Amino acid sequence: MADVANSKLFEGLKGIRNRKDALVVLVKTEWNSEVVDELEKGCVKVLSQAGVAYKTLVVPGAVEIPFAIQQCWSAYNAPNAFIALGCVIKGDTPHFDYVCQSVTHGITELNLSMQVPVIFGILTVNTTEQAKERIGGEHGHKGEEAAITALKMMVLNDRLKEGKI
Repeated sequence: MADVANSKLFEGLKGIRNRKDALVVLVKTEWNSEVVDELEKGCVKVLSQAGVAYKTLVVPGAVEIPFAIQQCWSAYNAPNAFIALGCVIKGDTPHFDYVCQSVTHGITELNLSMQVPVIFGILTVNTTEQAKERIGGEHGHKGEEAAITALKMMVLNDRLKEGKI
């Protein structure tokens, strides 16, 4: 199981603060809104602490996230990053598998084709309890982690564009 305690995600945050010129677009689903709203709050907390502007776009479900990101790419004057937020909870049918595969593939394609990072902040869990463990419970706060990842990827993207890596 992925555990943030086994990573260096919270290290190396220098150079990220006060990016007043930056914009991150959060794209979140309406499904499982209790969980997704908490993911958004975690993102907003981290982005606000870093002085980074954000906008939120709401879509009906996880499958619609890649489309929304692709379409709003130019609408917000080329944001510096996107964060996809959702929560897909396994049910009794294979629908879970199709949704997870579709949104994962869509976000991967966007990361390979767009000039800015698209962060995967979508929980794919078996139960609501598992989702709640990931919004401030024993497995950390995946919304905060997604925002930190976006900030780090923005810095990396800037360095790559400047030829500093």
